[in-house]
Amino acid sequence: MQNKGFIQVFSIILTAICLFYLSFTVVGRQYNKKADQYANGDLALKNQYLDSLSIEKVYLNYTLKQVRAKEIGLGLDLKGGMNVILEIDAAQVLASRANTDDPLFNQALRETVVQNRRGSSSDFITLFQQNYERIAPDGKLANIYSITMSEVSPGATNEQVTDILRKELTDVANNSLTVLATRIDRFGVVAPNIQKLDRAERILMELPGITEPERVRNLLQGSANLEFWKTYNVNELGVYFNETNVRSGEYAMAQRSVAEEALSGDSLVLNDSIPLPIVEEEGEKIVINRSFMEYFNEPYFAMSGATGPIVGSVSKLDTAEVNYLLHKYRDLFPADVRFRWGFKPIDQRETYFQLFALKGDGSKRGPALEGDAVASARADQGQKGSAWEVSMTMKPNGASRWATITGAEIGKSIAIVLDGYVYSAPTVNGRIDGGRSSITGNFTPQEAQDLENVLKSGKMQAGVRIVQEDVVGPSLGQEAIRDGFVSFMIALVVLFIFTCMLYGFIPGMVINGALLLNFFFTLGALAAFQAVLTLPGIAGMILSLAMAVDANVLINERIKEELAAGKTLRRALEDGYKNAFSAIFDSNLTTIITGIILAVFGVGAIRGFAITLIIGIAVSFLTAVFITRLIYENRLSKDKWMKLTFNTGFSKAIFREYNFDFIHNSKKILIAIGIFVLVSIISLFTLKLNSGIDFTGGRNYVVRFDQPVRVSDVENALNPYFGESVRAITIGSNKQVRISTNYMIEEEGAGVEEQLRSLLGQGLQEFMTPGKTIDDHIQSS
Repeated sequence: MQNKGFIQVFSIILTAICLFYLSFTVVGRQYNKKADQYANGDLALKNQYLDSLSIEKVYLNYTLKQVRAKEIGLGLDLKGGMNVILEIDAAQVLASRANTDDPLFNQALRETVVQNRRGSSSDFITLFQQNYERIAPDGKLANIYSITMSEVSPGATNEQVTDILRKELTDVANNSLTVLATRIDRFGVVAPNIQKLDRAERILMELPGITEPERVRNLLQGSANLEFWKTYNVNELGVYFNETNVRSGEYAMAQRSVAEEALSGDSLVLNDSIPLPIVEEEGEKIVINRSFMEYFNEPYFAMSGATGPIVGSVSKLDTAEVNYLLHKYRDLFPADVRFRWGFKPIDQRETYFQLFALKGDGSKRGPALEGDAVASARADQGQKGSAWEVSMTMKPNGASRWATITGAEIGKSIAIVLDGYVYSAPTVNGRIDGGRSSITGNFTPQEAQDLENVLKSGKMQAGVRIVQEDVVGPSLGQEAIRDGFVSFMIALVVLFIFTCMLYGFIPGMVINGALLLNFFFTLGALAAFQAVLTLPGIAGMILSLAMAVDANVLINERIKEELAAGKTLRRALEDGYKNAFSAIFDSNLTTIITGIILAVFGVGAIRGFAITLIIGIAVSFLTAVFITRLIYENRLSKDKWMKLTFNTGFSKAIFREYNFDFIHNSKKILIAIGIFVLVSIISLFTLKLNSGIDFTGGRNYVVRFDQPVRVSDVENALNPYFGESVRAITIGSNKQVRISTNYMIEEEGAGVEEQLRSLLGQGLQEFMTPGKTIDDHIQSS
């Protein structure tokens, strides 16, 4: 065997890599189990437990947060969570770029909004163009947009203008995608799936494990608010912090007196988990947070790293206490001071965050400049390949204001704030005229790119709204997932037994070992790539295992043929692997090419299936063709396994000699094939394909029961009435399901809805509360 040493080294390295990445899943699951035991069903307590350990190093110098991020993520269909489709306010984008009061333009925009919200297969830009050309047959969009958009020439056609607008909307969606991904990252979702849909203005977000949908809803729909703030120098606020120390010290003394009095009785409850307030009455008992008391001694000077606009740096676990102190004594500070936290931690352990002191501007005491003044931003390296910096260009109306601000703030910092977090606070070295600025600050390439995206988000003058959302349970339900796992294990054991019965114990166990190794390598690769495991992904994994079995069967059958020809075992093994190689390689290569096409052009579940299949096929080729051969050669070199025949009494009994002359009967065979093809073509055009709901669309019914139900039972009960087109998925709890079907999808009218509800009532009769109708159970449709 050529390149034996390379195969051995490569296999060892691959095994080590897989063990390394899979270990994070094992450790993460252990801590999740500990959190479940600690919380005893209390979700808030579980999250608090995990948050308290998130910055602690728990494994190989990795924090728990980093460990959980490296786990194999489970998709919505296996873990449940929240599925959201967001839509950029395309009308706002088009209106802001036009800056016109043309009544025909505005009418077309309004009609497009209404038409879009009713549902349409066309994107917003296409609908707008159609409506505008219908309302204003002689109208030219170039006359409207060439004034405000340099990309649009006065002589451009409507099609050319809409192409530019579509690109502009895509840029807005990209910026929105960046902002939303950043927000979700702050929320702590493990393995979210965030992607743009075919329509430029829509974004799909799949958030596994979400249990606080209202919080996510508010987080996603909040505006991307980019602002530029003047700042205070920390020395200017020293006297106010000194007064805060005095006041807080007096308050702490008063609280200690209350605590000491409470100690004399049995009404004291010591509590280290409740951060606010320090002392509160619960009935006749007083709750005291012991750790929080420390912040009333030195609330300001306990922080470190105060310089320029930075008030100090604080542990992530203590930010709530600092916020409480600053809020409690806000009357001591100037009315225009605002305290904001830095977005990124300043240490490698991601523990400490900086607190900035911002200065309000004008009568409203707000930001000095809004983010809509930014025209463009670009991250690049400085001259001669020096440190990374971000260049920024202001719009004409913002350039003059920027010159005024920078001229007045020389030597001070201007804070760049997005959604209430400070991303950067560069120092102003001199007045900046013309609106062109360069922001430096020892950025890494990634940090510079992030800041570029933050500045670009100021261009997004459009809000985001949720057009569809579902809080879902696992698609199959926990019982079905467990049943599926049990059936898979049973099938695997049966396969292991069958291979041993077919080729003998040793060759069968070599095949079984290769299959287990294939499964291990596939999971390890998924963990290394931080891929999300879904039901289609599991299907891809099983298909790759089936192809691995096929490869081993080809090799073993070829070895049997070589042995039957009278060759020695060593020679038969060598020729068997060599002669089976081309067939295995061809079949695996064509499957991988198909998988690559699916991965490139597919989305969502299709891409997950393709990626898992590609990994599994590549690994199966390694295990079947190379690793099994290494095992045999190792044993034979030590004069072991010298009497292998790759035959058993079982295989001889089921594979008796047969003799069928295919060449002599070729005409009959071709006629049979032709008839089969003809029948298939006639069936395709007459009976047609039974398209699933993914292709046809369908109707949704959210049905709530008084008792928990299994989605598999619901589907089985409805199949006689709706056929195989019906799907059920848990929504919110195991008492509520969303039923989707494309039955009678092409028919319209009030009678259709009544008929569908009647069929639902008949199918779900056994799950419904006696005396209630299906209309009483349906929440929405």
